[in-house]
Amino acid sequence: MTDLARASAPATGGPRKDKKVREEPDAAQILRLGQILGRSSGGLPVLLLLAFTLTLTTDSFLTGTNLDNLGRQVSIYAILAIAQLLVILTAGIDLSVGSVAGLAGVIAAKTVFETSGGLPVLLSVLLALLVGAAAGLVNGLLVAVLKMPPFIVTLGMMGIARGATLLLTGGRTVQPLPEGFSALAGGTLLGISNLTWLMLLITALFALLLRRTVWGEYVYAVGSSSESARLTGVPVRHVLISAYTLSGLLAAAAGVLLASRLGNGVPTAGNGYELQAIAACVIGGASLFGAKGSALGALVGALVVGLLNNGGTLLGIDPFWLQIMIGALILAAVAAEHMKNLRRGGTGRRLKAAEGTAQ
Repeated sequence: MTDLARASAPATGGPRKDKKVREEPDAAQILRLGQILGRSSGGLPVLLLLAFTLTLTTDSFLTGTNLDNLGRQVSIYAILAIAQLLVILTAGIDLSVGSVAGLAGVIAAKTVFETSGGLPVLLSVLLALLVGAAAGLVNGLLVAVLKMPPFIVTLGMMGIARGATLLLTGGRTVQPLPEGFSALAGGTLLGISNLTWLMLLITALFALLLRRTVWGEYVYAVGSSSESARLTGVPVRHVLISAYTLSGLLAAAAGVLLASRLGNGVPTAGNGYELQAIAACVIGGASLFGAKGSALGALVGALVVGLLNNGGTLLGIDPFWLQIMIGALILAAVAAEHMKNLRRGGTGRRLKAAEGTAQ
């Protein structure tokens, strides 16, 4: 046999070249539950435990009426939680979301007030959304341009928005409202309330924006380190301004939907909702230090808060105890994150020490 024949002949007993060798997937290529769900997996055990407990302890939890009411209640919390999340991801805080929601709801209600020949529903809603976006824009400019602390800026805006709400209404409820306005939140599609559909749509939209766009990457970069982000070419000011503006816009949307759901413009609507939004974000896995969290996580956190309130009503639990439970959940979530960071830091120090010893 010639050398050419030997080279072309297959080796006896060797692996055949026409068969593909199956390669084992690398560990980095395997998707885990936490990667699929983003940062929301931390709140899922609490959510599942609450749902399981309420199913066993009540006869009315899984009824259609209760689930419909739960979806309507959670929708407002979830939209506000996503508004809050956008700012938290940049290592900021927005204490004005509840008051901006109340102001937007009153503006929308007052401009469609049927006894005063108000604006059409669509124009009223657009005006309310514009006011909310303007409030967020002011917050963003003060934080990004004048470098003022987000806590102080949004605390001031909270007072301004709440005072403007009381001034516009004179402390009185705006009612009655036309049916077209009430139908925004009161209507249904395929047997599911419009509120629930809007909540899911907003959650999906911002999940995509945060995880699949350059703007979303910039938001996480600014929250991780604004100075490092600036040095790498990230437009930090524009990112901050856009985050606060969108937060105000979403807060206004939640306020309009709340007024539509209630069927009137309540001057005290949205009081304390900023705390519920922060709680939903933290329970859903967001870090108050920035750069960690997801829209789906905010939804999970809002569901936990909603289940606590709904379950407390079904079981006849004093609402003051529910406030204690929500506060305890926030502390537990923050403590778990803090302990994780401590362990991560300790592991990093041990690795550096080992590398120094090896050298």
